[in-house]
Amino acid sequence: MSLQDDTRSAPTAADVRRWRRYLADERAEAAVYRNLAARRDGEEREILAALAEAEGRHEQHWVDLLGAEAGRPLRGSLRTRVLAALAKRFGSVFVLALMQNTEDRSPYADDDDATARMAADERIHGEVVRGLANRGRMRLSGTFRAAVFGANDGLVSNLALIIGISASGADRHFVLLSGIAGLLAGALSMGAGEYVSVRSQRELLDASAPHPDAGDAVAHLDVDANELALVYRARGMPEEQAEAHAADVLAGLTGGASTGPVRTSEDHEAVGTGTSAALSSFCFFASGAVIPVLPYLFGLEGWPAIAVAAVLVGIALLGTGAVVGVLSGAPPLRRALRQLGIGFGAAVVTYLLGLLFGTGAA
Repeated sequence: MSLQDDTRSAPTAADVRRWRRYLADERAEAAVYRNLAARRDGEEREILAALAEAEGRHEQHWVDLLGAEAGRPLRGSLRTRVLAALAKRFGSVFVLALMQNTEDRSPYADDDDATARMAADERIHGEVVRGLANRGRMRLSGTFRAAVFGANDGLVSNLALIIGISASGADRHFVLLSGIAGLLAGALSMGAGEYVSVRSQRELLDASAPHPDAGDAVAHLDVDANELALVYRARGMPEEQAEAHAADVLAGLTGGASTGPVRTSEDHEAVGTGTSAALSSFCFFASGAVIPVLPYLFGLEGWPAIAVAAVLVGIALLGTGAVVGVLSGAPPLRRALRQLGIGFGAAVVTYLLGLLFGTGAA
């Protein structure tokens, strides 16, 4: 397909500016994928290199359209240049999640100067990057979940505790001691809870996996009774499909047989390890819970201390919400505001209860 129609009218100045911007962004996106590929190996490296090559084809389209108007290369958008720098130094799942959003927002579908093939490429690139990002999410989901929940619990629970006690009329030292006690108690409780939870999940996965010796018994089964079908039915297969699959297995016993779907390491990666989840939960709860305590550590009390604590916690909640938004491929601002609203909602309720009990005590 020709990249440029011979009968096409001369491009306007606006066309040239837009094409040059597209060209700069394609070059910057290709750099992101090349930098990510340099920090990967195996299949992921090949996939990222192929994405960089595809961006190169798009780049050539704009070069051909511009011709002598290409001029000196422009710099890509600030967002894409930052992503390229992050990919070169870290190559993390955060970069992939942000690139997923970039590909999904491609303007080519609404631009007549971009080919339908290019628009389709960008849509498919978004799905490819989504798949790669999901691999990264799976690898860190257990530890990351514990870290995010721990930090948010520390921020919200200790802010609510301190505000509630402050509203009751307690002095600064009592509020400070309460905040430190809440930090230690909450961090230990979160760490222990995460360890037990994750260990229990992993044990349930192990218990659900087929017994390693079950396959050896298949060769000695009664072919006519076909009890192997019961195994597949117990694991969720419809009766006819289970019987057909069991018959196929019994007909080819020379290669050995499996009694059902075997759990892979990915199941355990999605859950994480008990120790890493516990440590993440403990450390991040403590790091979140210490923030509302800081104003009291520096001598503030009353409304000034509450206001400073609320501002610090608000900034931290916005940050954790934005990180969750980036990793989930959702708009970071929306997730950040949701996090802020939930955290401050809990703090306001606790403050009102503190006022109520403080007034009652007076």
